[in-house]
Amino acid sequence: MAKKKIEQKEMITLPMPLEEIMGDRFGRYSKYIIQERALPDARDGLKPVQRRILYAMYSDGNVFERQHRKSAKTVGLVIGNFHPHGDSSVYDAMVRLSQSWKVRCPLVDMHGNNGSIDDDPAAAMRYTEARLAKITNTLLTDIDKETVEFAPNFDDTTEEPTVLPASIPTLLVNGATGIASGYATNIPPCNLGETLDATIYRIQYPNCTLEEIMERLPGPDFPTGGIVQGRTGLEEAFRTGKGRIVIRGKASIEEGKTINQIVITEIPYEVIKTNIVKKMDDIRISKDIDGILDVRDETDRTGLKIVVDLKKDIDANLVLNYFYKNTDLQVYYSYNMVAIVDKRPMQLGVLELLDAFIKFREEVVIRRSRFDLNKMEARCHILEGLMKAVSIMDEIIDIIRKSKDKGDSKKRLCEAFGFTDTQAEAIVNLRLYRLSSTDILSLREEFAQLVNEMEMTKTILENKNVLKSTIVKELKEIRKDFADERRTIIQDEVEEIVIDKTSMIQNERVMITASRDGYVKRVSLRSYGASEGTATGLKDGDELIGAIECDTLDTALLFTSKGNYGFLPVYQIDEGKWKDVGSHLNNIMKIDADDKIINAIVVKNFDSYAWVMTISASGNIKKTPINQWVVQRNNKVMPAMKLKSHDEMLKAFLCYAHQEIICLSKAGFITRYSSDIIPSTNTKSQGVKAMNFGKEDGFATACVLPDDNHSLMVLTEKGSMKRLRINDILETSRTVKGEMICKKMKTNPFVMTYAKAVVPYDNCVFIDAEMQSLQAKDIPLMAKDATFSNPLVLQKGWHYVKEIEECRIMDKPEGDDLMLDQSDDVEEKVHEDFEMIDLFEE
Repeated sequence: MAKKKIEQKEMITLPMPLEEIMGDRFGRYSKYIIQERALPDARDGLKPVQRRILYAMYSDGNVFERQHRKSAKTVGLVIGNFHPHGDSSVYDAMVRLSQSWKVRCPLVDMHGNNGSIDDDPAAAMRYTEARLAKITNTLLTDIDKETVEFAPNFDDTTEEPTVLPASIPTLLVNGATGIASGYATNIPPCNLGETLDATIYRIQYPNCTLEEIMERLPGPDFPTGGIVQGRTGLEEAFRTGKGRIVIRGKASIEEGKTINQIVITEIPYEVIKTNIVKKMDDIRISKDIDGILDVRDETDRTGLKIVVDLKKDIDANLVLNYFYKNTDLQVYYSYNMVAIVDKRPMQLGVLELLDAFIKFREEVVIRRSRFDLNKMEARCHILEGLMKAVSIMDEIIDIIRKSKDKGDSKKRLCEAFGFTDTQAEAIVNLRLYRLSSTDILSLREEFAQLVNEMEMTKTILENKNVLKSTIVKELKEIRKDFADERRTIIQDEVEEIVIDKTSMIQNERVMITASRDGYVKRVSLRSYGASEGTATGLKDGDELIGAIECDTLDTALLFTSKGNYGFLPVYQIDEGKWKDVGSHLNNIMKIDADDKIINAIVVKNFDSYAWVMTISASGNIKKTPINQWVVQRNNKVMPAMKLKSHDEMLKAFLCYAHQEIICLSKAGFITRYSSDIIPSTNTKSQGVKAMNFGKEDGFATACVLPDDNHSLMVLTEKGSMKRLRINDILETSRTVKGEMICKKMKTNPFVMTYAKAVVPYDNCVFIDAEMQSLQAKDIPLMAKDATFSNPLVLQKGWHYVKEIEECRIMDKPEGDDLMLDQSDDVEEKVHEDFEMIDLFEE
């Protein structure tokens, strides 16, 4: 056998830029997923896969009146005939249509595990059974009456509807969610009865306003219930198709004898219940709010129920507001009403969606009426022939007997009596029992009835008002059969969540400590009492700033060497034992590793008439009202004093109205002047010069002189100390060098480091290898020209415990305006003026 020659055809290649190829292919892909996958049609409210599932079940007879069938069979029919994609995508879409917590009116009735509100997956398709829900009949009724267009399926073996002849606005009733290429849609479900009422009103009053529609359709009605807040957002969404609303769960507070309970019975739409329960339990475990005893999920077949047990003395409303703010018990829902209209994606308001459905419904009813009219006309034509044939039946029988076959009989009847081919077909197929007199009466009755129905059908086609009334009548019948009560509550205003977290904190007396390296801890008085007299825990090489007894509702201000401060509520400090090192400040707020704590102040009330004085190594001093130190977010340290390069903050201490300030240089020079001459500025200013000192000298420290009968304790870097009588210290101006407070030693020079006003029974604590303390009265009271004393023998590496100050609550004296802040411009001018005075005096 000779081999056939295969003709070789030359392949022609056309060069194209890659940008054009990619753009063309992606454009086709985008068009496909927009029109054929992700977005619903505005007419029947369904995506293509949903439409194919419902039609496949309808075609297979898997309807409400019959038994359930395996879901796998339906998925196979859909994939094999209409939707050539993965079985999981079809089954997932089918499951969603059956989930009563995701769609307001489930279109598929499924037996078996179809998932849960906890986001549990549905059982495999081989285990579940499904059929069309009863309400789905309203989407498929009259589909066999040429009401919608059909198109070939993917392999041209059958046809599928391009849209279902829906009798209800499914897109508004069940909503839709989808993401396409460049488009997305997010439409919430609405109540069926309200949606039908709005549709009927729009049909009757085509020019009605949105406000009139919203009187009948006030907002979404989620299958999970809940509370919707935000009338403004709803109106914007209904008008434009975009808007935002707040959805919160429905909760009640039940008071018991020993505990209170928050009982949650409804949660926001499309929120996973287990996530809410887990987040609430995390809040309980982390003790973000004190007083939560237990969080339980008591959901069962009777309904959803989440129970939170609270201590009796805790405000349940505050806890509930905290849950609203910090869990998915309250969420935002953003409208994005995009649907396919005339094969194009469009953003629609409610009026446009209703108009699109009404227009489509009118087309369906008109096509159905034409189909019915044609069918009735054909039947009337046959009835006319049958009634005529009855009167001449003998002649007809005779013709049929003489004919060769059926075709010949039809031909002779048409020639003899003028019957049409259709009438002749009906006559030759007529059975003999129909020749009785009673049958002719039934033919005449049927004919008369058909004539009346044809007149009514013609009226629907010819009269617009009759067409509308027909649609309205059908909508009212559907409403009567399927409408139910609204589940979601609509509230006009968005309730602002105000959380006073301090009211949730149980106030108690505690001890707090702070160290130079940034370690803090909160210790119960019981733990402190058991360890009293022993040194608190410190990291090796760290130094204790101080310890103080305070309330958990107080606030600690921690000042650092880099000119910053940390705003730290006491209840945020981790609790520990007295011997523990504590936790680092970085666990609460951001602070540089080389930024060291130098002082701490505890504040009970920031409305006090008090100031915080800060000093820098360069010799600047400033005061800032205590109310200027409050911050809303304490996730990082904030500026406390503006510093120049290579400068550092030495100390921060409290000052009250008209008190005097002591400034001490390292060489032992001291000044004393009123704090009133220091400008009151904000936290970010650099202040003014505190005193004059030479280039070989430096600024050591400053302190305040209280109003009581105090003496001044001064300390050198070697641990030598003495006390001075306040009256022995001369009052000076601010910009002077001051006077010496000790005899200058050439062979054993000293460097001043600290000064503090004390009373005789104040404790002065020093820590070296162990903790040592002595009362102020044990420090010798000496003259200014005397040297120092060494009442304690301190080992190398010692440090003085500065202690933590507590801000007193002081009322403003009448007529006193010292608290008024000066502007930055005034402050800079004051600083420049003082600098000029300094230069002049030098």
